Amino acid sequence: MDSTLNQPQRRFRKSTPKPRNIDAGAALRAQAAQVIQRVREEGASLADALPEARATLDPRDGALLQELVYGVLREAYSLHGLSKQLLNKPLKERDADLEALLWVGLYQLRSTRIPAHAALHATVDAAAVLDKDWARGMLNATLRRYQREHEALDRGVSEEGCRNLPTWLCQQIHSAWPDHWQAIAEASSQQAPMTLRVFGDRVAYLDELASLGITGHAHAISSQAIILEHAQAVDTLPGFAEGRVSVQDAAPQLAAELLQLADQQHVLDACAAPGGKTAHILQSNQSLDVVALESDPTRLPRLQQTLQRIGAQATVRHGDAGQQDWWDGKAFDRILLDAPCSATGVIRRNPDIAWLRRPTDIPKLAKTQHAILENLWSMLKPNGILLYATCSVLPAENSDLVATFLTQHTDAEEVPIEANWGAAQAHGRQLFPGEHEMDGFYYARLRKKA
Repeated sequence: MDSTLNQPQRRFRKSTPKPRNIDAGAALRAQAAQVIQRVREEGASLADALPEARATLDPRDGALLQELVYGVLREAYSLHGLSKQLLNKPLKERDADLEALLWVGLYQLRSTRIPAHAALHATVDAAAVLDKDWARGMLNATLRRYQREHEALDRGVSEEGCRNLPTWLCQQIHSAWPDHWQAIAEASSQQAPMTLRVFGDRVAYLDELASLGITGHAHAISSQAIILEHAQAVDTLPGFAEGRVSVQDAAPQLAAELLQLADQQHVLDACAAPGGKTAHILQSNQSLDVVALESDPTRLPRLQQTLQRIGAQATVRHGDAGQQDWWDGKAFDRILLDAPCSATGVIRRNPDIAWLRRPTDIPKLAKTQHAILENLWSMLKPNGILLYATCSVLPAENSDLVATFLTQHTDAEEVPIEANWGAAQAHGRQLFPGEHEMDGFYYARLRKKA
């Protein structure tokens, strides 16, 4: 495994394609390679890079573009290993976009149902869109060689147990979870299912979906969750616009129950955008007085749209959870702190995380998490409960951090989480990605002593 693969690449000169008659499929593959390169060379997130590219495409083409980009980034380390076996010599740095295009071709051949001839033709022609006609022969020969020798070539990369994570992250996961690291790595390279949270009768909603030809099943742990067999556009989901159903993984759906909510409580959802957990809290008890806090002003509209869609009201505030300038001084009965973290538990949903994270990020994030936890603790009423959560699998952000906090606060005690999900830790419970069809998530429940 190349430990430097996820480092930002030196910016290469983008050439302007010459006018020519280019097949739409070839243009789409070239665009996929360019999005992948934005993640690699600029450190752009898919949340920024992909919508811009999709905006120029027909919705069906946009869906294929997303599938190719997400799929390639999930398998990037394997694809890089394959390209090293297939190429007689490495491509020059200025041709890093061609390597990304080669990955797009290899991904189609090994992991999609796209007919091989169509994948080959479109990928080879995409070199022209990148203004690199000279590479057509190289791409054609390399992809055809993979077709002939794929069994032996795939064995060469499948022997690495952590093959689709950067080396530093693989090492940290191995150290933290010696009995689970391979399962975590494997799950992180798989596509996550589309999960719904139903507001109302789940059985009736499953029947409603079935009448529309949409198949799914009830989640085994979350009482409101449905796992769809195939992802759907949200506008095809009955009742989505009216707030009867939301798209939300089953792991964050556990938060509302763990908070032990009761009538008339004053509740804070810190770091609230895009609003899924805020909506769940409000829909679980309409008598609650909820404050939804978000530090990123660009995410506030999404939070407000979520609340409008479900027809619920909360006090939305723009502010830093590590500061108090947004707080009116009224203490909270319940606080949900879904802390900013490495997101190493949701790489299967956000494969760019494996590229964008650095080992130096973890101690910085842990410091931020601790500062927020300290600040919010001062806003909690005696006998109040704070639920600490992350979508990380690293103990430095989870159980280790909570242990440190408890040793520093004699007024804090843990309320154990008794559950049939996750691994019980010295403090809190850890879900691994893919476990019970859920994302990797951590929860610890703390009470302030009277």
